[in-house]
Amino acid sequence: LIRPKCQVLYFPINFPNVRRFLPPHKLRRVARMATLEDALDGDLFKGLTLCRTNENLKENSDSVKKSKESEMQDASNQELLNPSETVEELKSAKYSGSTSPYHHEAKLQHVASDLFGMKNGTEYQQRPLHIVWPHRWEHDKDPETFFRVLLKLKERGRVFKLSVLGETFTDVPDIFAEARKELDSSVLHWGFLQGKNEYLQTLCLADVVISTAKHEFFGVAMLEAVHCGCYPLCPKALVYPEIFPAEYLYSTPEQLLKRLHTFCKNPHIVRNHFLKVKTDRFSWATLREKFRSLLTAEASEDL
Repeated sequence: LIRPKCQVLYFPINFPNVRRFLPPHKLRRVARMATLEDALDGDLFKGLTLCRTNENLKENSDSVKKSKESEMQDASNQELLNPSETVEELKSAKYSGSTSPYHHEAKLQHVASDLFGMKNGTEYQQRPLHIVWPHRWEHDKDPETFFRVLLKLKERGRVFKLSVLGETFTDVPDIFAEARKELDSSVLHWGFLQGKNEYLQTLCLADVVISTAKHEFFGVAMLEAVHCGCYPLCPKALVYPEIFPAEYLYSTPEQLLKRLHTFCKNPHIVRNHFLKVKTDRFSWATLREKFRSLLTAEASEDL
């Protein structure tokens, strides 16, 4: 019998509360997600799939309170869920359809769009896409690929805004000076931000965060940006496939260029998107008990 000699634990991150920095559209998105998760993932309503149906909705839990029966009957007779439905009415809806996680997520996003009018905020949606690159200015982060893609975007006439953050050291790749000159009209922020709040605010105001790294063990900067509501685009390599779903990964610079071209043309795609990366599982609040258990275990105990 082979026993494991170690456990793999993610690096714990102390995610700050950034609500005060979030722009209105991200705040609305957080509120929508919280409302839907509350309705979909409560103890009595796990596995709920919201969908258009003319059929009676079937009961999926014996633990549903009798006091909700009348509300459930009303819900079962509706042809579709209306935007005016309250959270409590959503909670009282019964389960019908597939239990597939993919189906669940697809329905969640579709219904959220219907229920909460995600096309609101037209003025903000017309602003150019804001791209952020929050990494060390070193060759292992492959800034050459990142800036080549952005220069091709510019050549194609796509309009975007850019924040290049991160620390600099003695040997700064030449591409940074070249790109600064070529992309000057798009630059909002360029260089290391001394204040943590200023850094977080910039992430909160950005739409897309990009990694082009050739060397990465975890990617704290990417997760911090996602925590601030940024849509991530990462290489399909290194640690990223362990953390990010496939829709956030690219295999070649050409794929990255294609994604950004689409997003520049239609910024609302990322601004209305419900992120499928749960940063909570990497937080210290979630992981501390695992670390304590591991570090206080007797040497003879199985890990």
